[in-house]
Amino acid sequence: MQYQDKKPEDQILVIFGATGDLTRRKLMPALFELEVLNMLPEKFVILGVGRSSISDSDFREQNKNALKDAITRVADKKKIKGFSDRLFYLQADTQSEESYMALSEKLQLLRKQNSIQPFNLIFYLSTPPSLYEVIPRLLANASLNDESEGWKRIIIEKPFGYDLQSAIQLNESLKKSWKENQLFRIDHYLGKETVQNVLVTRFSNGIFEPLWNRNFIHHVEITSAENFGVANRAGYYDQSGAIRDMVQNHLLQLVGLIAMEPPASMDADAIRNETVKVLQSLRPLSEKDVAENTIRGQYTESTIKGNKVKAYRSEEGVAADSQTETYAALKFYIDNWRWGGVPFYIRTGKHLPTRVTEAVIHFKPTPHYLFAQQEDCNACNQLIIRIQPDEGILIKFGMKTPGAGFNVQNVSMNFHYNDLSEVRIPDAYERLLLDAMIGDSTLYARIDAVFAAWKFIQPVLEAWKNNADIPLHGYPAGTWGPDIADELIEEADMGWRYPCAALTGDDNYCAL
Repeated sequence: MQYQDKKPEDQILVIFGATGDLTRRKLMPALFELEVLNMLPEKFVILGVGRSSISDSDFREQNKNALKDAITRVADKKKIKGFSDRLFYLQADTQSEESYMALSEKLQLLRKQNSIQPFNLIFYLSTPPSLYEVIPRLLANASLNDESEGWKRIIIEKPFGYDLQSAIQLNESLKKSWKENQLFRIDHYLGKETVQNVLVTRFSNGIFEPLWNRNFIHHVEITSAENFGVANRAGYYDQSGAIRDMVQNHLLQLVGLIAMEPPASMDADAIRNETVKVLQSLRPLSEKDVAENTIRGQYTESTIKGNKVKAYRSEEGVAADSQTETYAALKFYIDNWRWGGVPFYIRTGKHLPTRVTEAVIHFKPTPHYLFAQQEDCNACNQLIIRIQPDEGILIKFGMKTPGAGFNVQNVSMNFHYNDLSEVRIPDAYERLLLDAMIGDSTLYARIDAVFAAWKFIQPVLEAWKNNADIPLHGYPAGTWGPDIADELIEEADMGWRYPCAALTGDDNYCAL
């Protein structure tokens, strides 16, 4: 696996929320894989910060248990010990000024012990969003934003704000002590190998770019489905919902990559300039548009493969009268020269039939139907870009069925990433953490993109909250959401693609 030719400078990574779920499931496995691949800096320390009263050795043992599966694959035991030796821990109250004085002293000690020069620091906020203003402010009060002896960076998890106003407020707070080039707003979808491949598919192949416009594309459909409920995230999710959790960030960023103009180069600013233009070109939604072009749903009790699944409102930590959506579908337009008049459809939900994320480019039908089967627009050409799982690309087109006459059937050509047997698909956090260490912000959200996404979503949030005539539809867990979502698609003979976990499966080949 190759990321970049540039080797990260020596540095210290500080993880706030070091004993939490995200650190255990994502950050530590990603860092360990980078260790195995010799991609971490030569002199590199990870300092976990949390409220738990544990020692360095306890912290190392906890993470060794969390990395058990990864460790069993590593033949070089020196790698395991080397990674463990990088781990340190500091108990701290993240809302206390005194804790940051102790943090500063600990960092100076680790710097001296490990001969880290210059004094480069990354602070990862793996914490509740309520601390996104507090921690950076107190870090600055302790002069831990001072770049006179080395660069300082902060990685901020989503959500960046709860709505447009709170995002503006959070940014204003951060700007008081931190510069824009120090802020890395993470969206792990952008770190996925297959999301980045959208750019390669479009801009390295001459067969796609001439067709990538309103003249040849009928509509674009993006699905991000999960086959599980809120699990232990109910406290967060009931305040967020599908629109904030998935649409405002992940899916609109994906729209930006699919719809962007060719960048002048592949550097961070050039790419992000073009994705921002897409988000700024999204046609604003009026309250009438929200009522007609959005669907919200909430999963209800059901039985899936013989197992009873409780309704969302019965989940622990969810209010009995909760109006939080677990499903959201939107239809919208991009008002620019390339995409004028082309509808975009996005949907996301929990407790759908399968876990899958993909983008489907639906091409226009031929201008004259020579074959009867072509009258069904679901038989039109499609390009399917599978983000996860069974990552790959699928193209659907018509072919003559062997025999007399001109009977046409849809066939597929496909490529699967796992066909590259020598290549391992890295986890998104591996790429994003390494990029932050290097200082490459290409795959991180810029603040103008965050604001543009919130500006587009804000009318939806307000209408869903204030307009009692916009219903919250129930849908049985294990189905593809409210049936009424099919009415978003303009043509009566067209509908959503119902994908399977396997890229080549759809509603014709796999049972829901």
